[in-house]
Amino acid sequence: MLILEDGKAKKFVDEVEHRTSTARRRPKWGKSVLYVTERCVFRLTAEGLELTEIAPGIDLQKDILDKMDFTPIMHCEPTLMDARIFMDEPMNIRAEMLERPMAERLSYDPAQNQFFLDFAGLSVRTEADIAKILEAVENHLAPVGHKVNAIVNYDRFSIVPELVDDYIGVVNGIMDRHYHDVTLYRQHLPPDEMGEALEKQQIQPHIYESADEARGHLGQ
Repeated sequence: MLILEDGKAKKFVDEVEHRTSTARRRPKWGKSVLYVTERCVFRLTAEGLELTEIAPGIDLQKDILDKMDFTPIMHCEPTLMDARIFMDEPMNIRAEMLERPMAERLSYDPAQNQFFLDFAGLSVRTEADIAKILEAVENHLAPVGHKVNAIVNYDRFSIVPELVDDYIGVVNGIMDRHYHDVTLYRQHLPPDEMGEALEKQQIQPHIYESADEARGHLGQ
């Protein structure tokens, strides 16, 4: 961002003539209060106003702090706002907003020693997507300290053909390190490319059409 001309009035002052919002009470109620400007983002906390993000190209001292009548809280260096906000092109955030976080797709049942991976609707399009899966699984299973039985939901899972071999290679490594046994289930079997890659890596997991059938195999 490049500022060509500053406004004449300061927007963050010590005192105001009139208040129309109960924002200061909201943190006590567990509600988030954000102040988003073209230069930065503030978050209201019980301690006061915290500066959390600044726009790319903004000078923290000259363009923000010098324009305020008070110094905001900064527990650490403010992070950069998403640069896509300031571009003319579409941000393409639909997939990010709709996609479930990877951490929410994984769960471990210590009583049954079963690790569940819900990859339903997951779309793998880049090497970074594979890296996220690997990191999430390792973070989840490293504290367990022993091998587990895994159940993977592949319903509506999709992956670009050129990444299938890389993905299966990562899966093979996870199986060696963390799994006693693994079962897959989905209403439609994996695409031919995945089946061929599984055979290449000598991975022959049992594939079922429901979670109950997959769990039943682990109980045998």
